[in-house]
Amino acid sequence: MMDWTDRHCRFFHRLLSPNARLYTEMVTAAAVVHGDRERLLGFDPAEHPVALQLGGSNPGEMAAAAGVAARFGYDEININVGCPSDRVQSGRFGACLMATPRVVADCVRAMQAEVDVPVTVKSRIGVDDRADYGFLHQFVATVAEAGCRVFIVHARKALLEGLSPKQNREVPPLRYEMVHRLKEDFTDLILVLNGGIRSLDTARAQLEIMDGIMIGREAYQNPWFLAEVENALLGGEPPVSRLAVVEAMLDYAQAQLAAGARLHSITRHMLGLFAGQPGARAWRRMLSENATRPGAGIDVIEAALEACGRRSAAAVAG
Repeated sequence: MMDWTDRHCRFFHRLLSPNARLYTEMVTAAAVVHGDRERLLGFDPAEHPVALQLGGSNPGEMAAAAGVAARFGYDEININVGCPSDRVQSGRFGACLMATPRVVADCVRAMQAEVDVPVTVKSRIGVDDRADYGFLHQFVATVAEAGCRVFIVHARKALLEGLSPKQNREVPPLRYEMVHRLKEDFTDLILVLNGGIRSLDTARAQLEIMDGIMIGREAYQNPWFLAEVENALLGGEPPVSRLAVVEAMLDYAQAQLAAGARLHSITRHMLGLFAGQPGARAWRRMLSENATRPGAGIDVIEAALEACGRRSAAAVAG
């Protein structure tokens, strides 16, 4: 999710779920080839397994960017063919590429020739008035023929004009049945459902049909949901408490601040950690109002804990 799932967010989410595969925000291939690679691609080893999401439509440039990403150690390179924003469309990548599946196929071929890690595709079910099942089937068939074995499908179409990116996540109706039909028709592919998964019951139901699920906004707005998914569906050991997560983030934040990060760039991802719990509003308010101040340190996180009725071990020791 652009501007959301940065490296601080992913480190935080990894604490909540040891086994979920984490995806970066979308980075353009041109930026990777020509820009500050450490800033764009750097990540903590704790984030594994982690996938880089690339945007672009030039096969040579996408292959070069994939090669850089593979050397950085990413476990998967994902081509974004789902983002509907104007900025993305102007660069000829994102959801508009669904209308040119052969371009996507050429990118897959070029990238697979460059790297050994999986090259995957994330798409919508269609764009604008081209959202019938035949269109979706042809897109998947064309890209699969190029060698792509994993498709993550957001079960909404994208409207390239007239809706904001936020509206594109909410207004077009979810059509799970179209993604289910893909799974029936492409039994040899790994098909992952994205969109509207906000409860364990929904997640379980979709995993009865699909090979996997992707959780986006719910994981960001209610991060503890990831711990519940880890416990119920992934068979791992989630953190024992929200407080334990904050304790780990205090250590992480201290190290990142020493390296030049700003506290707000870390704590903005933590605002929803106590969603639905007593003191959640006080936690959010304390972080929102104080983490942006010049020189803000981890004492802000400790104060937020105390404001919501909890205290960290560091605060007690101090």
